[in-house]
Amino acid sequence: MGYHTACAAVPEATVDGMNTLDENNATGTRPFSGSAATGAVTSTVPGDHPHGVRAFGRIKLLVGGYLAVGVLTLAAAAVLSRTDSSAVNAAVWIRGTFVAGGALVMFLCAGRAARGSRGAYRRLRVLSAVTVAAIVAVITLPGTFPLWMKADQAVCGLLVAATVAAANSRGVRQLFSCPPAGKARS
Repeated sequence: MGYHTACAAVPEATVDGMNTLDENNATGTRPFSGSAATGAVTSTVPGDHPHGVRAFGRIKLLVGGYLAVGVLTLAAAAVLSRTDSSAVNAAVWIRGTFVAGGALVMFLCAGRAARGSRGAYRRLRVLSAVTVAAIVAVITLPGTFPLWMKADQAVCGLLVAATVAAANSRGVRQLFSCPPAGKARS
């Protein structure tokens, strides 16, 4: 469900002759209310809002750390496969590739969400929650992954769990919520 469907009851305001919903449709961003009391729009992207700048700076740092750990995991697997092939099995390669790819997707979603994409924000929330569940499974599965990979996944789990907490915080969710019905946006 997109912004226009979920927020269809919100009156449309015009800015410079262009309907704000039309402008947002063209740019892929949506305005958010800068003040709950007045309903005034202060920015078209969460990354321009003071709370949004801090929150998405933290989120991008966490997801960037997760991406870095994912890439380093693949590098470690490559080195270990040459020096101690028993420390690297097919599961390590598969999981390492999924971690690096998933971290890249989450990083791109975080960047787009910081620029106001509600869909990217929703994808970031879902992907990060699913990733935490997958990491818990990797750590708890007996015998499938070597100890070094489980330790690596524990570090990833901490980074992604912090991402889940930040992305689902009330302040960040409010940046993407619909303004109250009947409040005009200008």
